[in-house]
Amino acid sequence: MAGRFLKAFEPVAQFIPEVRSPTRKVGFNEKLFWTAMALILYLIMSEVPLYGVGQGSTSDSLLYTRVIFASTRGTLMELGIGPIVTAGLILQLLAGSGFIQCDFSNTEDRSLFTGASKVMSIVMTGAQASAYLIGGILGSGMPIVQSTIIFLQLLTAGLVLMLLDEMIQKGWGIGSGISLFILAGVAQRIMLDCFSTIPVGGGDSAPARYQGIISAIIQSLWAGRSLNDLFISPGQLPSILGLLLTIAVFLFCIYAQGVRVELPIAHSSFRGFRGKYPISLLYVSNLPVIFASSLFGSAYVISLLLWRSYSQSDFGWVVNLIGQYASVNGTETPMGGAIYYLTAPRGFTDVMGNPVRYLIYAGVLIGFCIVFSLVWLEVGGLDPKTVANQLVDSGMQIPGFRRSEKPIEAVLKRYIPIVTVLGGLIVGLLAAIADFFGAFGSGTGILLAVSIIYQYYQQLTKERVEEMYPSLKKFLGG
Repeated sequence: MAGRFLKAFEPVAQFIPEVRSPTRKVGFNEKLFWTAMALILYLIMSEVPLYGVGQGSTSDSLLYTRVIFASTRGTLMELGIGPIVTAGLILQLLAGSGFIQCDFSNTEDRSLFTGASKVMSIVMTGAQASAYLIGGILGSGMPIVQSTIIFLQLLTAGLVLMLLDEMIQKGWGIGSGISLFILAGVAQRIMLDCFSTIPVGGGDSAPARYQGIISAIIQSLWAGRSLNDLFISPGQLPSILGLLLTIAVFLFCIYAQGVRVELPIAHSSFRGFRGKYPISLLYVSNLPVIFASSLFGSAYVISLLLWRSYSQSDFGWVVNLIGQYASVNGTETPMGGAIYYLTAPRGFTDVMGNPVRYLIYAGVLIGFCIVFSLVWLEVGGLDPKTVANQLVDSGMQIPGFRRSEKPIEAVLKRYIPIVTVLGGLIVGLLAAIADFFGAFGSGTGILLAVSIIYQYYQQLTKERVEEMYPSLKKFLGG
C-alpha cells in the first residue's frame, strides 16, 4: 500500500481535471485521430505568442534547454514539458530510492502515484512560471497585472499539455504525449537545420549563406564556390559533418534497437505454442537520457535564475560555484561553475576549444544515464522479478525450467541487469558523441527522436495486429 506521502496528494488531486479512460474499445483509426489532434494542438500552442511578453529581443537565455523541454521562446509553450518531466522525475526517484512507499503492481497505488504526479506537475508549472517572471527571463520591470496575466497563461498551457499527455496514455491515442511533443520539437529543429533559407553569417571575407546545410550546399554549388567552408561551420551553424553524423546516429540507433537476446518461452496449457521473449540491448529505451537531460536542463534554469538574482549579493560566491554566466552574442552563456561542465557543446569547433570541459560533460552524462537506467528498472516494473511474475501469470514458462517465478527470475537475472547498464552507457555515449560533432537537434534530441520513432513503429504495428486478430491481444500484453 502507498505511504502517507502519496495519500497527502489525494484531496488536492480530486480537484484537478482528468481524462477518463475509454469505456469501449477505441479503434486504430480513432487513436490515430486523437494522437494527431494532440500533436496539432501542441504545434499551435508553440506558435501562439504569450500576451504581454515583448517579442523584440532575439536573444534566448534558455536556448540550450529548448530541445530537451520541447519549448518555444515567447509562446504558450515557453515552459514546454519541463514541469511535467521534472515532477515525474522527482517522484520516480523518490519511489525508486524507497523514500516513498508505492507498489506499482497495485491499482490503488498506481492511481495515487498518478494523482500525485499531476499535482506536482501543476506545482512545478506554477513555480517555474513564477521563477521566469521574477528572474526576468520573460522581461523585467513588469507591472503586477501584466505578470499575473502571463502567469495564468503559462499555468493554463501547462494544464492543457498535461491533459493531452494523459489523454494519449489512457488509451485514446498511441504512445506517450511527452514523447510525441519531444519528437515534434526535434523534427522541427532538424528540418530547419537542413532546409532553412534564412541568410546567416557573411562579412568582408565570406558571403552570407543559408542556415540550412542542404540549402547552403545547393547555394554554394550554384554559385560555384567550394564546400570546404561548410564541412565544419563556425559557431552553431549546421555543417556537413553534423549532417553526416546525424545520419550515422540514425542508422546506429536503428541497428541497436534490433540487437537483442531472445529467450525461448512456451505456454504451459498449449504445447504447440512457442515464442521468444526479447531482451533488447536498449532495454530501458530512451528514458535514461530523457531523465539525465531533464536534470541538466532544470539545473541550468535554476542556476541562471540564481545568478541573475543573487550573483551580486552576500551569497554570490555560492551562486558562482553553481554557475557563472556572461553575455555572448546577446545570449547568457555558462562561463564557470558546475553548470559550465553540464552544458552540451555546440559543435566540433566548440569541443576542440575546450576538450577537458566536454570530456567531463560526457563522463557525467554517461554516469547519470547508467544510474537512471538502474532506477527505472525498478520503478518501471522491468526488473527480473516483476517480468518473471508477469510471464508466470500469463501462463508462460521457459522450456526446461519449472513453471515457477524463481527459476525464470534466475534466468532473467543473467541478462537484464547487464543489458540495462550497457544500454545506459551506450545511449549516454551516443548522445555525447553526437553533441561533440554537432548533430542536428542536439545529440540528446536526435537520440530521443530515433528511439521515439522506433517505439511508435512498434506500437502502431501492435495496434494494427490487435485490431485484425483480437485473440492475440492477451499474448501481446494488451
